Amino acid sequence: MKYSYRQSGYRSSNTRSRKRTMRIFWQSFVDASVNAPYMALLSEYLNNIAAQGTTVHVEGISPPDREFGRLAELRCAVQAIDNGIAAEEQGFDAFVMGHFQDPGLYELRATLDIPVVGTGEATLLAASQLGRRLGLVTLDPVFEVWHYEQAERYGLGDRVVHVTGLGCKPEDFVSAFAGDRAAHARMIEDFVACALPLVERGADVVIPAGVLPGLLIGREHGLKVGHAPVVNCAAVALKSAEMWVQLRRLNGTEPSRGPSFKRASAVARNDFRALLARNGG
Repeated sequence: MKYSYRQSGYRSSNTRSRKRTMRIFWQSFVDASVNAPYMALLSEYLNNIAAQGTTVHVEGISPPDREFGRLAELRCAVQAIDNGIAAEEQGFDAFVMGHFQDPGLYELRATLDIPVVGTGEATLLAASQLGRRLGLVTLDPVFEVWHYEQAERYGLGDRVVHVTGLGCKPEDFVSAFAGDRAAHARMIEDFVACALPLVERGADVVIPAGVLPGLLIGREHGLKVGHAPVVNCAAVALKSAEMWVQLRRLNGTEPSRGPSFKRASAVARNDFRALLARNGG
């Protein structure tokens, strides 16, 4: 069996102790102008919890993911892939698909050299270490089947007990994110009310399947629904990105370039970007 090995040498303690900067590109599927309070709060939150030396750039999409469904997810995924290629060219160290459904995640991972983290994938894998049975609370019921498909894709199909939808749109979070404490409390109550039946059906971990509800519960330290911890998907995605950047620097660890994530050729990248250019970006 062939194998490759590149000796990099052991770094001295002085080298390892030096601080290194890290720039992370976070792709939201929300419009930066329509949902300005949310975008500002998300950027502030991510940069506040980031490790020392890490900065997070949050980018929106216009028009946003406003008509929930597969076609809208595909359109936003295409824009996200194009932004990811540009982010790598601009020197970012990692790309985070800040949309729980992770559309275009595998395509981006096969296209970029920098780490590509999916919020949904990272959160589901992290939650599986906290409990055996997972319950998801998503924004809208239309995403329920999508999340079941996600869990199957990531090898966790038998771990998801149930998925339920809040039945709300991003605009419903505006007041809570703008500082209205009563609106924030109401949305937390709605989230817990949706999650409680999942716990009663056997879930021992609750996942807010969306960065919007994830950011909402991020203010609630140690939030649980019954015995079930609630996982903050925004924090998990960011910390996962930091970890993979660090491991890449430490050991040169990157995705397999075998059949799973075979590296897209320069021709394939150019064809993809040319398609967008022909259609006005």
